Amino acid sequence: MVTAKVWVLKKHFEGFPKTSDFDLKKIELPNIKDGELLLESVFLSVDPYMRPYSRRDMKEGDIMIGTQVARIVESKNPAFTVGTFVVARSGWRTHFISDGKDLQLLPSSWPESLPKSLALGTVGMPGLTAYFGLLEVCKMKPGETVLVNAAAGAVGSVVGQLAKIGGCKVVGCAGSDDKVAYLKKIGFDEAFNYKTVTSLDEALRKASPDGYDCFFDNVGGEFASIAINHMKKYGRIAVCGAISQYNDSVPQKGPYVQVPMIFKELRMEGFIVTRWNNRREEGLNALLKWVVEGKVKCHEQVTEGFENMPAAFIGMLKGENLGKAIVKV
Repeated sequence: MVTAKVWVLKKHFEGFPKTSDFDLKKIELPNIKDGELLLESVFLSVDPYMRPYSRRDMKEGDIMIGTQVARIVESKNPAFTVGTFVVARSGWRTHFISDGKDLQLLPSSWPESLPKSLALGTVGMPGLTAYFGLLEVCKMKPGETVLVNAAAGAVGSVVGQLAKIGGCKVVGCAGSDDKVAYLKKIGFDEAFNYKTVTSLDEALRKASPDGYDCFFDNVGGEFASIAINHMKKYGRIAVCGAISQYNDSVPQKGPYVQVPMIFKELRMEGFIVTRWNNRREEGLNALLKWVVEGKVKCHEQVTEGFENMPAAFIGMLKGENLGKAIVKV
């Protein structure tokens, strides 16, 4: 018998999540049956989407949603051998049982020297979000100017680097001077701290006086309302996230986007990465190749200990992470 530790949503978040909204429980797992596997989580992911999705998809008392890199510790399924690492969507748990259908193997070309936690970040869902958002929604072309906010986060940092690989000028914005320095280090042409500039409007104009062809929006809210006025004619806006609004108890009242959209003939499209599940392998192989070649740099904010999952989640929502926020069990 294995005892699994799990984090449950004790109380739906009101405003900003608090540690008291979570509860750590123990669950006795049964012995595995034929066709099943026992897995232990090695790395767990904390991501912005968990905040709005928890409200939409979860009841109080449910195990928190999320993905992990897990190791197979026991197998009665001939398709999976003990010791293999997989990506699973089993939520915030230390151990779990699976029939194997919901598990994804790491790409076969994964080098031994590369941290397996990257399968939750740059070579995982956030990386794929950047890849398909830029290629399929923004449809970036060489020579264009790309704007990305939350640029030092798990998705934004990949967006900027992929845009550079694609021959674009890249402008990024982040919430600390350390993050801005990091963006310059990984190749962003321009970067600024939105918390310290006197005028966001002025900072966007200065970074690219001619405006922006593509805007990859992770933030929404006030930033997006100002950025839309800096788009070039026929510009494309990929709406990936709205982290500035996830913790609001009262919805923000925003300006209306129709006038700049009409005059500049803009295209604005929301997207969720699962739309391209049938091309997942293509995306992961491309990202892995760029990481191995050193063309895409990765930074992880690793929190040690399963007991610190809520703290890591809350810290990520506050923007305390540089790159991908990960919990190491």
